[in-house]
Amino acid sequence: MIVFRDPAEVPAGFGPAVVAIGKFDGVHSGHRAVIDRAQVDAAAAGARVVAVTFDRNPLALLRPEVCPESLVGVSQKIQLLAEAGVDATLLLAFDRTLADLGAREFVEHVLVGALGVQIVLVGADFRFGRGGAGDPALLRELGGEFGFEVDVVDDVRAIDAGRRVSSTWVRELLSAGDVSGATKLLGRAHSVRGEVVHGLKRGRELGFPTANLSAALEGFVPAEGVYAGWLVDGGVPGDGAAEPRSSVRYPAAISVGTNPTFDDVEVRQVEAYVLDETELDLYGHTVDVEFVSRIRGMVAFEGIEPLIEKMTDDVAQVRRELTRTHP
Repeated sequence: MIVFRDPAEVPAGFGPAVVAIGKFDGVHSGHRAVIDRAQVDAAAAGARVVAVTFDRNPLALLRPEVCPESLVGVSQKIQLLAEAGVDATLLLAFDRTLADLGAREFVEHVLVGALGVQIVLVGADFRFGRGGAGDPALLRELGGEFGFEVDVVDDVRAIDAGRRVSSTWVRELLSAGDVSGATKLLGRAHSVRGEVVHGLKRGRELGFPTANLSAALEGFVPAEGVYAGWLVDGGVPGDGAAEPRSSVRYPAAISVGTNPTFDDVEVRQVEAYVLDETELDLYGHTVDVEFVSRIRGMVAFEGIEPLIEKMTDDVAQVRRELTRTHP
């Protein structure tokens, strides 16, 4: 997938394009419904599928006091869009210049001028342009003037709850530790991405050496607890996050929390014990930690022996759970 970070980077004659616009936070099933429709339209029109998105939630600039934590970081979002079948992504820096750009100017300079748009796909709640003045109705009006079609894609809703699939819903589930529920909305296991760094090495002392992720990780960290999941080793960081990553997957018992038994960790950390692997050297590697299911909440133990006994049981439960879900 091609990644542009400014309309000026798009080469002349790049179009025609079928463009899907949105924050795409999490690239969940609702987002993929828009992308899937774009792929069908692009096949019929002989066009490229292009995602137009932003390097941050616009609320981070416009109303930071109410801006939610993102489900994914930029490199994660780019990779997910590539895996969803997007041909190119225009990742716009949502700064004051972009926020002040009028709706008409956005359409004329970004969609028409840079991308040669034929069809634009958006959700019903889409807003664009200075002050959010643009909506799907205005987009259709401008499409008539500039010669492109607009397709408003219906929400994806849960059959039983009738609730719209959204990043907010996914965030609520993860905050409650319900990573299995989040998987259903995302269409994949939720993950965080970060560099493996040196920790206190207490896991090694207890017989369960863990890969500790840097606090500067990408992705929404779920509720404290112990989880079954996978550690995906992407190797030493490099350019090309939009391309498929050469990686190795390991079954893992994942801990999220502050080690309450020892009470010496000030901020929540994510660490993963790779099952049956005690000599892995992952320091400096960028890894994805994928959450499959929650085993238990985080508790403090009265001493080392009860903790080791419970960790041994946790690993056995993780092994059973991963065998059940990935036979």
